[in-house]
Amino acid sequence: MNMQLDLEHIYQHTQNLWETLRNKTIFITGGTGFVGKWLLESMVYANGKDGLGCKVTVLSRNPGVFAREHPHLAESKWIEMLKGDVSSFEISAEMKFDFIIHAATDVSDPVKAKDDLAIFSANVDGTRRVFDLAAHSKSQAVLLVSSGAIYGVQPAELKGMAENYSPQSGFSQTASAYTVGKSTSEWLALAYGREYEVPCKIARCFAFVGPYLPLDKHFAVGNFIADVIDKRDIEILGDGTPFRSYLYAADLAIWLWTVLLKGDSGEVYNVGSDETISIKDLASKVVELSLSKVSINTLKMPVKNRLPSRYIPDIGKARNELGLDVYIGLDDSILRTLTWNGVG
Repeated sequence: MNMQLDLEHIYQHTQNLWETLRNKTIFITGGTGFVGKWLLESMVYANGKDGLGCKVTVLSRNPGVFAREHPHLAESKWIEMLKGDVSSFEISAEMKFDFIIHAATDVSDPVKAKDDLAIFSANVDGTRRVFDLAAHSKSQAVLLVSSGAIYGVQPAELKGMAENYSPQSGFSQTASAYTVGKSTSEWLALAYGREYEVPCKIARCFAFVGPYLPLDKHFAVGNFIADVIDKRDIEILGDGTPFRSYLYAADLAIWLWTVLLKGDSGEVYNVGSDETISIKDLASKVVELSLSKVSINTLKMPVKNRLPSRYIPDIGKARNELGLDVYIGLDDSILRTLTWNGVG
C-alpha cells in the first residue's frame, strides 16, 4: 500500500496548523517507533507540500538501524538523527528547539516489560531529561505522549473514561510500573510547566491500528494480522469478551499534531476511538476482511453474569475543544493495515 493516500488525509485535516512550524525546529523522542514514524512521515510530507523549512531532530539509541530500515526518512533533508538515550542524552549549549514531542516508551519491548524498575526509569528519567531540554530551549510547546493506562482498570459499567476520571483506589501494589511511570511523567511535565513556564500538552493514547504497527508484540490486532498472514489459527488467551477501540494511525497523527499546536497548555486530551468492539469480534473482522480461512479459538469461557471489561476513551473533549473526530472507521483501518502488510 502506498502511504500517499494516508499522508494526504493527514495534511488535509491539519493544513491550517503547519504555518506555525515554518522555519521552526522540533525535537522528537520515540521517533523511530510506531507513533514517531507517523509524525515523521507527515512532517516530511507537509514540508514538501508547503516548503515549511521545518527541521526535526530525532533522538535514537540506534540511528544506524533506523537508517537501514527507513532510508527515506533518515536521509530526508528535514530530519537529523541524534544518537543517545532518552534518560541521559547530552544537552549542549547550542541545542535549542521551538517544539518538543516526547513519545519515547519501552512498553513494546518484551524484555524490559519484565523489568519494572527499567520501565519506571525510562518513563520518569526520560521525561525529566526532555523537560530539562525544554527549559533550556525555552520551547514554545511540548507534547507529552502519555497513555490511557494511567486510568487503571475501567469499571465495566463505565462507557468511556474521560480526562477527569480518577480510579477510586488510586495506585496499589498491583499497579504496573508503566502505569505509575506514565502518571509520574505527567506530574513532572506539568511541574516543569509551572516552574519554567514551558507550555505542555498531554496526549493520553489508547489503542491503534495501521502501517508500522508491530505484529509480534502485545498488540491484539497486530497479532491477529500476523496470524492471517502466516495462515495460522488465531488463539485468544482469554474469553474474547473485553471491549477495545482502535484509532487509525493517520488519524492518530492528525490528533497529535492538533494537540501540540492547538491544545491548551497544561491540558490533557484522550487520543483514541470510541468505536467499540470485543476482542473476539475484532479477530473475526480481521479474518473476514483478509478473506482468510483460519479458525478462531478462545481458550476460556465467559464468566456468567459478569460484564465484559472495557478499555475505551471518552473523546468528547478532543471533539468539542479541538474539533477532532474519528475520520477513518475500523473496517477501513483494518483493510488499509492488511494491504500495507501484503494481504489482499
